[in-house]
Amino acid sequence: MAESRRASADYRRDSALYDEEAIAAVDKFRADRGQTYQGNAPGLEARLINALRAAYFEKKAAAKKWSCENTMRMCLVALLVTATVSAQSTAPQKPKYPALPSETPAEFKPVTDDFDFVRRDVMIPMRDSVRLHTVILVPKIALGKTSAPILLTRTPYNATALTSHAESSHLGSVLFGYDNATDVIVEGGYIRVVQDVRGKYGSEGDYVMNRPLRGPLNPTPVDHATDTYDTIDWLVKNVPESNGKVGILGISYDGFLPLMALFHPHPALKVSVPMNPMVDGWMGDDWFHNGAFRQFGLGFIYSQEATRSNDVKWWSTHADDYDEFMRGGSAGEMGRRRGLKQLGFWQKIVEHPAYDAFWREQAVDKLLAKEPLTVPVMLVHSLWDQEDIYGAISVYKAIEPKDTANDKVFLVMGPWYHGQEIGDGSTLGPLRFGSDTALYFRQRLLRPFLDHYLKDGAGDHRIAPVTAFETGTNEWQSLTTWPAGCAGSCAVKPTPLYLGQRLTLGFEAPHPGDAPFDEYISDPAKPVPYQARPIQSKTWSQWLVTDQREASGRPDVLAFASAPLATPVKISGQPMVNLVASTSGTDSDWVVKLVDVYPDQVPGRPELGGYQLAVSMDIFRGRYREGYETAKAITPTRRCCTRGHCRRRTTYSWRAIGSWCRCNRAGSRSTTAIRRRSCATSSLRRRAIIARRRSASIMRRVRPASSSCRWLAADGRGCSRSYLLRKCGRFHNVLWAERRRTTSPIFMQRGVRRT
Repeated sequence: MAESRRASADYRRDSALYDEEAIAAVDKFRADRGQTYQGNAPGLEARLINALRAAYFEKKAAAKKWSCENTMRMCLVALLVTATVSAQSTAPQKPKYPALPSETPAEFKPVTDDFDFVRRDVMIPMRDSVRLHTVILVPKIALGKTSAPILLTRTPYNATALTSHAESSHLGSVLFGYDNATDVIVEGGYIRVVQDVRGKYGSEGDYVMNRPLRGPLNPTPVDHATDTYDTIDWLVKNVPESNGKVGILGISYDGFLPLMALFHPHPALKVSVPMNPMVDGWMGDDWFHNGAFRQFGLGFIYSQEATRSNDVKWWSTHADDYDEFMRGGSAGEMGRRRGLKQLGFWQKIVEHPAYDAFWREQAVDKLLAKEPLTVPVMLVHSLWDQEDIYGAISVYKAIEPKDTANDKVFLVMGPWYHGQEIGDGSTLGPLRFGSDTALYFRQRLLRPFLDHYLKDGAGDHRIAPVTAFETGTNEWQSLTTWPAGCAGSCAVKPTPLYLGQRLTLGFEAPHPGDAPFDEYISDPAKPVPYQARPIQSKTWSQWLVTDQREASGRPDVLAFASAPLATPVKISGQPMVNLVASTSGTDSDWVVKLVDVYPDQVPGRPELGGYQLAVSMDIFRGRYREGYETAKAITPTRRCCTRGHCRRRTTYSWRAIGSWCRCNRAGSRSTTAIRRRSCATSSLRRRAIIARRRSASIMRRVRPASSSCRWLAADGRGCSRSYLLRKCGRFHNVLWAERRRTTSPIFMQRGVRRT
């Protein structure tokens, strides 16, 4: 667009015989183009204006006269030579061989009379004159009426593709796929609207990854909040079938955008449903986890920012991603080799490795905590979300205190991977839930919620403030708040879980005279992979539930196991880890896990014999032990204390694992025999920099079985392939099992039983 503006300015300045009609013709082309052309429109416009100027000066030199009619004729000739223009923008051409003309018409108009929906492609103007490509799908049953509400999704992932999952005359088939809750949309009779965010695919403007709100990080007059406001304003005024009510929903990046809509919302916005939203890219979503960069983000940044239409793809060099990243040496070096320095967001990541103002001032949970709450919100969280497990719960904590009437903030937690709630939710990896939990969410929670706020006379939705799924018992729980022990007034209290000598774990504090520490050797040249190799993209969505035996059996992983539990234990909330450790190096990445170890044999499910299921996990980078804002090297062999809240304290403590709910029954098996019981296998484990965070809320409740708990601890040397770090040698690590400081406070209930 800058090129076209410069060309236009040159023309206006240099034209002695300036012709207003010629410029009007260019403006008319811009308007026409917006309705018919969805490619690189600014480039085409620049060629038109350049052709206009060339034709003008040629005519000026020859006849000193300018004609709008002649100008446009010359422009069209120039464009036909340099570019392919849509049939709507050019006059029909005579066939080169009239005796055998082309069988393709100049313009083909599909006949869609038997379709059950009407598709409209429009360019919606924003307040700064940038137009955003928008697809509107109207059910034919809504035509001629004014009673259909609108469900809006804004996306950087191609609005046309998200509304064209099948070549079909049926709306359900066209929408079935990402990012559509198809059954809710179709059965509810909603008008479906999907829009490309500015700078992506068919939309004009500049693309900025997670464009910040107007302010210090965004000196422009527009952001996602203003674009959503302007879009809704246009929709309610220009979609005649609408009842004037709009809801916005989406997953991941598309889930981040419904949160942005809550800032100074349009009056017609009646409900927002952020699902697995990106909220804070440094603390626990997508890019970093507690300071540890996640290397998988390289490929996403590359394909997302290289071009407007994502047609430049990240490529692989090995069948195993582990080998590929080891060969790359570091994320920074791999980025250099593949040209990521050309990308603006990659440069920002390199410039802001710590939790400075760049990250803090765009953390959506912190921003929403300062904002009035006026629009009902349903936050949807996946218990095994491998991409954005931090966001939904952090937003819930930020805005729930504002909901004094308990009718504005709703939280749903389901046993899913990232985005699974719009698909089949009956299984996840080896786990079976006894029903389609995703279907339950859509039909029993999401649809009544949307209908209540978007349809006249829909009645009360009767949805609890918190709805959470308990795995093991495979039941949905209706709660008034989170964390909660039960729907009633069950007491929930922090309960310490201690590391003991000889790699034991239990609720009893260590005794004076017990061995003070355990130690191991870590070799950064052989980092612990975050899942069993080979690591491939096809396993990405389910790696949080993969078997942990390969990791727990390594010599650079410490495993602390409990004795069989004598009474049932239910765990609810977000566990925290307090760690006291030392290393002979100057930095370290530590990963903590809770792992459920199944019995050696499981009747009817032989594949689960001895299975080690990660209930939750997270990573922490040692250089930020005294504060996330400033990195400080660790003094070799000096103990690092860990206590307190992971996101606020200047100590080595962090919320390492997700909130969860679990009930363990007593048994008589060995310490490795845990069947669906609360086994606190916490792992301090050295891992590739792409370590995932299992934060936020998990509910697990388990069936009777013999059980023990295991705590895994392993080294996390900081040079685990981060662009921030240089290669390093072997390091000697010590884990201190001191009293109190080694506890892992977890919200627990003792003696919970269920018939």
